[in-house]
Amino acid sequence: MKLSGDLRAFEGRIGHVFSDPALLVRAVTHASMSSPNRDDNQRLEFLGDRVLGLVMAEALLSSDTQASEGQLAPRFNALVRKETCADVAREIDLGQVLKLGRSEMISGGRRKQALLGDAIEAVIAAVYQDGGFEAARALVLRLWGNRIESVKDDARDAKTALQEWAQARKLQPPQYVQVARKGPDHAPVFTIAARLENGAVATATAPSKRAAEQAAATVLLAQLETET
Repeated sequence: MKLSGDLRAFEGRIGHVFSDPALLVRAVTHASMSSPNRDDNQRLEFLGDRVLGLVMAEALLSSDTQASEGQLAPRFNALVRKETCADVAREIDLGQVLKLGRSEMISGGRRKQALLGDAIEAVIAAVYQDGGFEAARALVLRLWGNRIESVKDDARDAKTALQEWAQARKLQPPQYVQVARKGPDHAPVFTIAARLENGAVATATAPSKRAAEQAAATVLLAQLETET
């Protein structure tokens, strides 16, 4: 199989030339483009998630030989969560080479966080199957770059941190309520309110509900820290 020009350029961006180009084609093929004669990237995504996890766990152990499991776990979660994977995918312009069905194209699939996060995991799996674990490890370390060294000791996501804040004070878990949605279907903007049982509340806006919830939790945590 001969790769198209955009996929050859993508190989250059990730630093891996495929011995089996079909693996790369499969990795960038979304389920909306699958057919009896065309495999999508869902199985590769499943494998890539595990490869990424192993590489990250190994890298974190190597980067801080004194860290406890309690310190390593939130760092690990911060590095492999969907938001981080999507950020990495954007940096290598993965969205532009994805093969999407018409419905996903219309709905802005090339920019969707979940879709990009899944696709980068599929690419990791494709490199693993094409070149083995060492090639996959090199890819992950190259693409994640200084994120591994700079990840904070307390890398819990804001929603987790807010929930732990509430639990420590014997409050019910935070509630997240959608208060507004604007924009077209292919590029919606959500406003979410994070509320605590004690009456504390904060709102934030983002292109996805998940991102808006995280942002609202971040704002509320900052307010709570100011009050204490």
